[in-house]
Amino acid sequence: MLATRTWGAVGYRSVIIEQAVPGTGPARQTEGTGQDVASSTGDAPEGAGRLGFTSGQVVQEFGYDDDVDNDLRAGLEGITGTELVDEDYDDVVDGVVIWFRDEDGDLADTLMDAMTVLDDGGQMWVLTPKPGRDGHVGHDDIEEAATTAGLHATSTFSIAGDWSATRLGSRGRGR
Repeated sequence: MLATRTWGAVGYRSVIIEQAVPGTGPARQTEGTGQDVASSTGDAPEGAGRLGFTSGQVVQEFGYDDDVDNDLRAGLEGITGTELVDEDYDDVVDGVVIWFRDEDGDLADTLMDAMTVLDDGGQMWVLTPKPGRDGHVGHDDIEEAATTAGLHATSTFSIAGDWSATRLGSRGRGR
């Protein structure tokens, strides 16, 4: 076995890669629990695993439309083991994914709506079209809306072919 440590979207974790014994199948990657986990090479389609959700979590989706990345959605559902819930869901959720385009209205309002059911410590992600794509939203616009909603952008990266992901976090006390 080969042990490695990686730093990812959810923090520091240890990963053990078990080398395959000839005739026993492929190598697999495990964490401390011994369960298979998505590798950084894409076992979760287009990086859905990078959003940090885990099995059993309820994730609410805002801004669903025909242009969303269905592979990313399927990857999120595969990781959590549950279907994404829509904007009308009114119980507490563990995380929120907001598909947002330039023409979708006021992002700050959408963020505040999303926060009404988000559990303390829950994750919030804003997915926007990449630069050069129709509906692109600039990082400054996301940061301004986040500030208005009492949040701030903590990281942004490419998540799918046409989409970028920006993680939002709450501002600490005194800010």
